[in-house]
Amino acid sequence: METQSLPQPRTLIEAVRYFADAERTHDLAVKLRWPDGVCCPACGVVGEVRYFVATSKNRKTGKETPRRLFECKAKKDGGKPCKRQFTVKTGSIFEDSALPLDIWFVAIWSVANCKNGISSYELARATGITQKSAWHVLHRIRIAMDAGGLTKLGGTVEADETYVGGHAKNMHAKVRKQRVIGRGAGDHKMPVMGMMQRTDGTIPSRVIARVIKGATAKSVQGLVRKHVEPGSALMTDAAAAYLGLSADYIHQSVNHADEYVRGNVHSNGIENFWSLLKRAVKGTYVSVDPLHLQAYVGEQVFRFNERKGTDLTRFRSVLGSVSGKRLTWKDLTNHALSAAA
Repeated sequence: METQSLPQPRTLIEAVRYFADAERTHDLAVKLRWPDGVCCPACGVVGEVRYFVATSKNRKTGKETPRRLFECKAKKDGGKPCKRQFTVKTGSIFEDSALPLDIWFVAIWSVANCKNGISSYELARATGITQKSAWHVLHRIRIAMDAGGLTKLGGTVEADETYVGGHAKNMHAKVRKQRVIGRGAGDHKMPVMGMMQRTDGTIPSRVIARVIKGATAKSVQGLVRKHVEPGSALMTDAAAAYLGLSADYIHQSVNHADEYVRGNVHSNGIENFWSLLKRAVKGTYVSVDPLHLQAYVGEQVFRFNERKGTDLTRFRSVLGSVSGKRLTWKDLTNHALSAAA
């Protein structure tokens, strides 16, 4: 298998042309997934594989299609060779997908680089697959986009929460009576907690956001302590849920009833991220099932944190994170098949 050295794509149209070559697309997937050498999913040995192309016949059409396979040549403890055959899709978000890699790559390029996301209906029209398949593809890509906030935030950090959901005034009176309880400001919506590390002039600001069950002191402060380094400067609004963080952080707040900014104390940065998130939800996805809201939040977090890169670097970042992440249709629709976004 020889990687073809051609100019890397910079735009969507260049990407479509680049990925049209099946061998080149396969080589790129292998290079980005296994930069240190092809790893056998059975025994974990790196580099000891044989690459070959086999053909399989479609029972319905009778057409033969090539299958690009690897076979592990490493020997087990008993001296017998592993001989496990696998593809670049095995053990990744692509596993058990009949879609060719060029469609997958165009989908990854689109969702990683469209500022407000891309709906499953739009992706289906653009690629010729069904809307159901496009919805599954997008959710599998979102799994790869969610880094999980492995590195803690530090320096000056803004924290805030928002609510995602429909306006009570747009609900039918009967539905509004059932769902809107108490103050009505967010009881019928899903709360999302976010933290933004401000830029220090050398690295851009970055965000960690998580869907929470409720904006209580326990859940809010638990996320702050999990994702923010102790001793950091913490900027919040005057919500009571943040009281008690002064022991571990340099906590300052602004009361939005009187002011929005007091010198360097404000939460305008994370509120700007909320506007981007809601623009995507309201403008592109329209209706998001609460069960899947975290996936859409993670998608927007990825695009925000990678905004200083290029379309190609964002694409490579997602493609480099596909291993070990699977999302079957059964798992995706385990609770209830949500309205397609």
